[in-house]
This record gives sequence, C-alpha cells and structure tokens, in this order.
Amino acid sequence: MNSYEKITGFADEIAQELDTQIESVKKLGIKYIEMRGVDGDNLIFHTDDKVKEIKNKLDDAGIKLSALGSPLGKIGIEDPFEPHFEQFKRACEIANMMDTKNIRMFSFYVADDKRREFRDEVFERMGRFVDYAKKSDVVLLHENEKGIYGEKAPECRELMDEFACDNFCAIFDFANFVQAGQDTLEAYELLKDFIVYMHIKDARNGSGIVVPAGFGDGNVEEILGKLFSSGFNGFLSLEPHLFDFKGFDGLERGNKTPIASSGAVLSGFEGFALAHESLIKILNKIK
Repeated sequence: MNSYEKITGFADEIAQELDTQIESVKKLGIKYIEMRGVDGDNLIFHTDDKVKEIKNKLDDAGIKLSALGSPLGKIGIEDPFEPHFEQFKRACEIANMMDTKNIRMFSFYVADDKRREFRDEVFERMGRFVDYAKKSDVVLLHENEKGIYGEKAPECRELMDEFACDNFCAIFDFANFVQAGQDTLEAYELLKDFIVYMHIKDARNGSGIVVPAGFGDGNVEEILGKLFSSGFNGFLSLEPHLFDFKGFDGLERGNKTPIASSGAVLSGFEGFALAHESLIKILNKIK
C-alpha cells in the first residue's frame, strides 16, 4: 500500500458525530480530517467551548485538521455581504484555534450570463477576504465549484492572477470541473502553478454522476502523476459523494449532484473506504 501521509477527507460523509468520524478515519490509517460538518453543524458555527471540545478529542486521537471545510463564498453575489464577512472573520478565529491555517472557500454564485456584469463585485469581495486572511495568518483555498464565479478554469485563473499569494491558493476538484463541462487537463495546465490542495472525487461527462477516482472522466491518475512529478506535497482530500449523506442538500444550489449507484446502498464508512481504496490504487501506480 502507498504510504503517502497527506491523505485527508470530509469525514462528515461518514457520519455527523465526531466520535464516529475519528474512529472511522483511524481504521483507514488516515491522520487528518478536512472538517466541514461535525456534531450537527459546520465547524465555523460552533461556540468556542464546542470548538475546544472538538480540538481536545482530535488531539487525544492523534488526528489533525488539514483545513476548515467552510461554506464561505457560497452565497449569491447579490446576497448581503457584511453578515457573511462576519462569518468569515469567525472562521479565521476558529482556524487558529484548531491549529490549521487552511480554509476552503468559494467565489460566490453568479448566473452564467452575468459573470462579466458581476466580476468587479466578486473581485472586491475576494479582495476583502484576502486582505483579512493576511492579517489573520490563514490560507484561503479557493475551490472550483458548479455555479460560482470560479466554476471553470479561466475564471479561476483570473482570481489567481489577481490574488495569488501565500494566503490565497487553489484547490483542484476533478469532479466539479467535469460537471461544469471543463476539461480537467486544460484546467490543470492553467492552474498548476497555484494548486496546493486536491479534492479527490471523479465524475462522468454528460451525466455528471460522481464515481470513485479513476472511474470517471477527470483524468485523475494523469493529473496526479503530473503533480507529483512537479514536486507536489499537498493534501489529497477525499470527498466521496458516493451516497446521499446528511447535510448533502445544504452543499448543493439548484440541481443536486447525481450519485452513482450499483443497486447496493453504501453506508457512510463504506463509501468513504471505497473512495480511499480507489485513491490508494492510483497512488500505487504513480508514486
């Protein structure tokens, strides 16, 4: 088995309960979690006392956070920004409390025909995020996502050209690019100098169905091979989306992501373990 250490993942796809998340990732030999949902809410919405409780349990188990899987930037570009910015500031506090610098975030939902119209507003908001991130010593990881400004690679590159620095870098999500109709090899070439973190899920062209890494059209093996050849040493974060888990509805705006089904109903752990197994098989080929 490949011994790559920086495998992490969204353990809320296993279960909402922290104890189950910890038990499950330890079974797989994973030492990190990209924490999104935990004990009933996104991490950034918990109280200080609850955050400390979560941190203590993780420390006792020898588990660290690779990133906060925040929903920041996942609002409409015409939605009020100031309340959202307060959430962002709170996320920066929690990142420091949890001893991780990384915060996953997005670049606002914008209608396809209004991306040019709202470009300046997107960039103003992102600029405020980045300026505050510099003061707070956190790293914002921009994820390409269906329906946001940075849905496809050219817009992601625009954001990187404007803001890329030690506090603003790129997450590369294979499945999200496939579902947006973006060729992942073209996306990689545009963004390769800015990628520090990978989301490992795959999807099929046309249907957009999410499948384990290597079973779709995301060119996962080829791109990871290129990344490792260039010296990449960042996190590989499992985001299986292989079954309809609690909290899934809140992640999607509009049409839900179609999920592949073999006819068998996977548990959260089974789906996560399948995603992990598929990644390990790819890593064993390329590393």
